[in-house]
Amino acid sequence: MKNIVLIGFMGAGKTTIGQLLATKLNWQQYDLDQVIVEKIGMSIADYFDKYGSEAFRNVETQVLQESHDWQGIISTGGGIILKEENRQLLQEQPYVVYLKADLEELIRRVKQDEYNVRPLADSKTADEVKEVYLPRVPLYEESASHIIDTTGKSPEEIVQEILNQVGE
Repeated sequence: MKNIVLIGFMGAGKTTIGQLLATKLNWQQYDLDQVIVEKIGMSIADYFDKYGSEAFRNVETQVLQESHDWQGIISTGGGIILKEENRQLLQEQPYVVYLKADLEELIRRVKQDEYNVRPLADSKTADEVKEVYLPRVPLYEESASHIIDTTGKSPEEIVQEILNQVGE
């Protein structure tokens, strides 16, 4: 068995799709942000505040390296592609699926998500979110072996499209 790694911007559905895929395939599901929280012993927001983004990205890289030994579905954080080393690590994986969506839909999903409250996104205007989003798009595309447009699709449709593309 090989990993299926999900990448994409916040609101793309990485955690939701990861859970559904794992259930459908009877595989383990790993949420990298959750693994990082367990490793650092505090929330990511608190870690960012205390140690800064570079320290967080280093921990993220370490966990991504460790994930090469795992077997299952791996849901990453939206910023995983910001570091070149992470993009190289992702390209070593056979199945990296970029969950792509229109910016408007991503913003709508984030604002409607009561489970994953994202204070940074909630406090930004659509133009400010766009400034964060646009430079990441080519990095997601560069890192992915498969691209799934999730705009207007149900989670079940997205899972089926992933399974069709990766041949599982």
